Amino acid sequence: MATTESGEEVRGRTQQSPLASQRSKEQGQSQQGRFGQWFPLGAKDGFNQWWSGTSPAATEHRVLSFIPHLQKPPTHTQTGSAPVSKTPSQADLAEPPHLPEAHITTTSLNDPHGPRRWNSEMVELSGRGRAINEFSVERVGEEVEQNLVMLHGYGAGLGFFYRNFEALSRAVGWKVYALDLLGMGRSSRPTFRIHAKDKEGKITEAENWFIDALEEWRIKRGLDRFTLLGHSLGGYLAVAYALKYPGHLNKLILASPVGIPEDPNAVNEDLPAPQDSTMANEFTQDAAETHAGVKPTTADNNNFMNQRKKGEEADKNQPPRRRFPGWFTYLWEANIASPFSLVRWSGPLGPRLVSGWTSRRFSHLPEEEAAALHDYSYSLFRQRGSSEYALSYLLAPGAFARSPLIRRIQGVGRQWIEAHDAPTVDGDAPAKKCHKSRSKSPTPSTTSTAQSVSSAPTQRENGYPIILMYGENDWMDVAGGFAAEEKIKQEKARILANATTEERKKDQGAAKVIIINKAGHHVYLDGWDQFNKVMLEEMEEVKRRERTRSR
Repeated sequence: MATTESGEEVRGRTQQSPLASQRSKEQGQSQQGRFGQWFPLGAKDGFNQWWSGTSPAATEHRVLSFIPHLQKPPTHTQTGSAPVSKTPSQADLAEPPHLPEAHITTTSLNDPHGPRRWNSEMVELSGRGRAINEFSVERVGEEVEQNLVMLHGYGAGLGFFYRNFEALSRAVGWKVYALDLLGMGRSSRPTFRIHAKDKEGKITEAENWFIDALEEWRIKRGLDRFTLLGHSLGGYLAVAYALKYPGHLNKLILASPVGIPEDPNAVNEDLPAPQDSTMANEFTQDAAETHAGVKPTTADNNNFMNQRKKGEEADKNQPPRRRFPGWFTYLWEANIASPFSLVRWSGPLGPRLVSGWTSRRFSHLPEEEAAALHDYSYSLFRQRGSSEYALSYLLAPGAFARSPLIRRIQGVGRQWIEAHDAPTVDGDAPAKKCHKSRSKSPTPSTTSTAQSVSSAPTQRENGYPIILMYGENDWMDVAGGFAAEEKIKQEKARILANATTEERKKDQGAAKVIIINKAGHHVYLDGWDQFNKVMLEEMEEVKRRERTRSR
């Protein structure tokens, strides 16, 4: 009969760390064959991990245990649609199963920046099988003046921000939230279906799937205005949210966002989808080399000095485009499979396949943390497919968007505060009529659209700062960030050209690009120290500006 292990044993129980495998290889202990070089986790260890079926709750708990001053992180055990294990997991948490909420308070005795309240909760949404996994931190004994909401990238989870929670929650007057996107992480995984028939409708419906859930979560939490941070796909969706639900953000922070640059192959239905992309670098770039300042061959060599160059020199600095095989492009376009389908289909081979990514992605981290993140990643990747299938509707094979943000980002902070059907850019006059939304997701709430039926005249947003962060060795093209910055500034100049003195004074629109040193695509983890400092500076700016605004 299986026995429940203690928290310390859970933290120590794992297969050989992929990072350890990589380090042993560097020390001369050879890996057998090319497969072993790319996927370093041993066959026996991989089988054991697949067989044990460690729950996402347990692996998330273990990752969050590395948060400084938090000896035992709160972890509710209600995971959406986790697959049934082959055997009862011996690594599950000691708490009773199916708890929708858990919290822990650290005091000034064990937390030098406390007291702080750490909370883990599953937030139920309307409709069948819709719930958002939430992790939050707030300072005890202080009034919550501002809120930060963090969104992860494609297929990831809120646990990836484990090196940011402690530092960001030091900010006085702030409450920090991290969410798993609907259908990803430990959030519920309802069946993902698209009902639209036209290309534009499919894109809109896929975007609405995520951002309608975010808006409903906001209403449930009673947040009026907040700062939104999104990484990669989370950044793309953060822009979409800002366009469809205006009036609720006071700053938008995009960390290596996907989907800004435009590629004609990705947006033109008459042309085939591109078969090569810098996205392959996500699976080949070694974070240890990036963190050490060595520019790997898969890095795009982006930095402040070379991104302003144009012409031939700019072309030389483009990230290498790696060709995708034709079968991959076909499966992507047909939406037959997602990148995680192979992990689920491969059974005992799944952990080894995942190690091909985790051994490089987390190679710069301490061995124990890298192992915990590998376990966490595999436990998420193997769950039932849901919103991961939205990717082919939003992006062509690679990192280019079907509806590029460079065409829409100038509307962020400039929308009319009224009900919107889709994340599209408003004109210079408010829409006369609100049409029925294409989205099949449940309506967030009548309170979210109350502003559109009010007798008061429609107001327009006065702009707010937009921050774009990229890693020094990011495979995401930072040139798209600079192009977005320029477009945002041009839109501000156009709107204020005939504005009154009072209107100019009220306008808060701004944009800037920030480079995180020695970091790749995962800037919050590769360059976590600088990233946290930048975030705290931006949060302090929000606090000052909002206080001035309320006077």
